[in-house]
Amino acid sequence: MNRFDAWMVHVATLLVGGTGVVYALMRYFVEPADPYAVINHPWQPAVQHLHVWVAPLLVFGAGVVWREHVWKHWRRGVRPRRVSGVVMMLDLIPMIASGYLIQTAVTSGWRTAWITVHLVTSGLWLLGWTGHLVSPVLARRRRRAATEPSAAVGGLAEGGS
Repeated sequence: MNRFDAWMVHVATLLVGGTGVVYALMRYFVEPADPYAVINHPWQPAVQHLHVWVAPLLVFGAGVVWREHVWKHWRRGVRPRRVSGVVMMLDLIPMIASGYLIQTAVTSGWRTAWITVHLVTSGLWLLGWTGHLVSPVLARRRRRAATEPSAAVGGLAEGGS
């Protein structure tokens, strides 16, 4: 996968995830000034629309990642970060489907069900994406710590007890 594809997915995840988190906070945690208000925050509709508008970028990016990254790594047997990558790809299907089904649900029961699925899978996607990005950094730190002399051994050599 080239750098452009990787950055496209990262930017799309930040845009979709950021607008989704902001929208969820506005919708579920902000109290409206007017008790009879339909929306909780004046920017709530704009943030929701922005979330829906940028979501296709992530869907497209996920398709590129599948073709250029996931499938190639799977066929080659690449092991590092396989678990987080597979979990993210499996999570992507219900996240995308529920996002569209929220918009088309007619009854409140189905709408609530799709919102719940979307919130859970979106949270898992963001956690998986973060873990997928952070795991190489943690692995480098572990390798570096394993090759450096221990601080306790150095302390004993310098006259420690």
